[in-house]
Amino acid sequence: MSFQAYLDSIEDKTGLTPRQFIALAHERGFDDPATKAGAIVEWLKKDHGLGRRHAMALVHVIKKGVKIDAKHIGTSGTHRDETDTLWIDGKDNRP
Repeated sequence: MSFQAYLDSIEDKTGLTPRQFIALAHERGFDDPATKAGAIVEWLKKDHGLGRRHAMALVHVIKKGVKIDAKHIGTSGTHRDETDTLWIDGKDNRP
């Protein structure tokens, strides 16, 4: 599953866009560089019912932003995506 597909399915499950999750994480201080991924995963599991893989996709955008490694672009690998930039403003708003 691509990173973007993970983000889209999170939106389907929770009704929240990745950008909204980034804002919630900021309010809780989870975007602090010292925050460990496990703390964010636990929050997403407890408050939003997300599993580890979906939570880790959000951890990526919360901690590292919307860019993903180019090695996944246009491949048939696990995290294959069409572009190196993830869309975080809602799947229905994607250009």
